[in-house]
This record gives sequence, C-alpha cells and structure tokens, in this order.
Amino acid sequence: MEHLPDDNSRYKDVDYWDERYLTEKSFEWFGDFSKFQHIFENLVKKKDAILVLGCGNSAMSVDMHRAGYHSICNIDYSSVCIDTMSTRHADCPGMSWLHMDARQLSFPDGSFDVVLEKGTLDAMLVEEKDPWEVSSDAACLIHRVLSEVSRVLKPGGRFLSITFAQPHFRKRLYARRCFGWSVHHHTYGEGFHYFLYVLTKGEELSPEDAGLEKRLLEEAEATPTQVTTQEEDTENFLENIIL
Repeated sequence: MEHLPDDNSRYKDVDYWDERYLTEKSFEWFGDFSKFQHIFENLVKKKDAILVLGCGNSAMSVDMHRAGYHSICNIDYSSVCIDTMSTRHADCPGMSWLHMDARQLSFPDGSFDVVLEKGTLDAMLVEEKDPWEVSSDAACLIHRVLSEVSRVLKPGGRFLSITFAQPHFRKRLYARRCFGWSVHHHTYGEGFHYFLYVLTKGEELSPEDAGLEKRLLEEAEATPTQVTTQEEDTENFLENIIL
C-alpha cells in the first residue's frame, strides 16, 4: 500500500503522519460514522460540546457535523493534518481544528460533554503484541491520555472509545477508579464486530470492574511487567494484536 511504513513503530512517529497527510486525502479506521451512528445518537445530544482525539484525515467529524452536531473540536499532533483539515472544512460553523497532543490537553477542567476517539489509542499501542502483557511504557502512555480525558470531561460527560479490542482486554486499561467513570460497551459491524466503549464520568465502576482493577493492581505488585514489541509490518497493524 502507498502509505505502508517500513516499520510499525512509525505509526507512533509524528513525522510519518506529517508525510502521509501531505498526500493522503482521507482514511477511515473501523468504518465511517454511519456504521455506529445509531449508537452515537442515543448517547450524544446535538448541543453537546465534543472533543475528537487524534482526528486524522477521517471524515467522521464532518459527517457528525452534517448530522447536526455542530460543537466539535478536533485535535491531532500532526500540524500538517490540522492545517489541511481546517482549510478543507472551513465551511463548517462550530467546527475547530487544533494542533495538540492528547497526553497534554490545553483545555480547562470540565470543558466537554463528550470526548471521542476512534483508533487513536490503538495506534498508541501499535508495538504491543500481547494484550495480556502491555508494557509499562504503553500502560503509562494510555494512563496519561485517559487522565487528561477524565479531567476535561464535565460531570456526567462521556468518553467514547472505538476499537476492535474486546472487553476482557480493553477494560484492563479503562476500569480504574482514579478516572472516576463507569465502563460499558456496545458492538457494531457485520461479521467482524467493533466495540464502542462508553465511560461515564461520575459513575462508579461495576463490582465486576472494580474487582478486575483490584486483581490487576495486585498482580502488578507481584510480577514485573514484561516489555514486548510487535514484529509484523502491515497497514492493518491492529490485527496483529491477538484480540
């Protein structure tokens, strides 16, 4: 494929994305907005202030805008992406595009009703081959992002995370009391299912999820985390994680 990197680790390299966005017009991970719109509309109000993490060159935000969601802030750590998308969609009132790192959001606490990501966290986990043994570096990275997401959410706000990581893997990262949210999920797609996680700020973890967190913390204290890297190189890098 035209934009296939030499090594999967480059998916975490901003220079790779800058180069890619110079020539690639659009690409969708996990299907376009229409594939999960029926779930989204039951969770998000038209007036909600929405933050999209790692927007890339996806048409998702524009499709959401056309569906009546007009308060959308898109961020990406590629300045090329932001410059291109802001110019391309300058005709969308209420839509903004900001060059920003999801690990350090510049918004005040409680700024958004909804934070949405589709495949962004998966790209951050690209070098992780075994979902049961996420490296300490990757776990810290995801923790930083989720802490920032929780911080900028309003009370009762929702973090929507779209991936094909199954609950018994992804909840290991999401089900933490320090984030102050509950964890639920929906599925969509035909044949191959994707997962849309709903993390609601101000709700407690279920007893099951609280028990999972306790067990994981106990295991972390007893056993050092092993660092693993991904070996195969394909554009469908997410499929190399055994989910």
